[in-house]
Amino acid sequence: MEAEKQLMHEIKIEHFEIGMSVTTPEEMAKLSGASFLIAGRVPDAEGEAFDLYQWYAAWMRDNNSENAAVSKTPSYLIVEAADSFEATIPWEQLEQAAVLYRINGLPLQKAGPIRLYVPNGSSKCLNVKRIVKLKMGHDEPNTQVEAAYGFKHTFSMNDLRNNK
Repeated sequence: MEAEKQLMHEIKIEHFEIGMSVTTPEEMAKLSGASFLIAGRVPDAEGEAFDLYQWYAAWMRDNNSENAAVSKTPSYLIVEAADSFEATIPWEQLEQAAVLYRINGLPLQKAGPIRLYVPNGSSKCLNVKRIVKLKMGHDEPNTQVEAAYGFKHTFSMNDLRNNK
């Protein structure tokens, strides 16, 4: 049961230069250096959050210390939720983004393991809950990424059998 609970709170991180890693919301918050009440950025929201950009800078230092000087800034972030919802957000729209990870001192239950808020209205993707994966990507120069969101197309074996 404890192993199942831990898996439910793991966050996969995929980076275009570094590859794949796994972390937890608590490790992310600790690495970011400071947490704050989300209501300071998102009125009427409850819980503790950390700044996405601060976390990313610290994560890069920890995971890419040899090449930190040559590292490219991501051009977009893809967030994947446990319910197959996915959002692509241009990196520059995430300047005020906050990651909610705790309410009343406890890990998120319904909206967890983490929830991303883009509170300043700079993106169409204002909040995504139940995030299980963060993927930082980088496009070629002169390529513009637009914000997009929706459910990924998923099919069960029965769906495939019934649509012969």
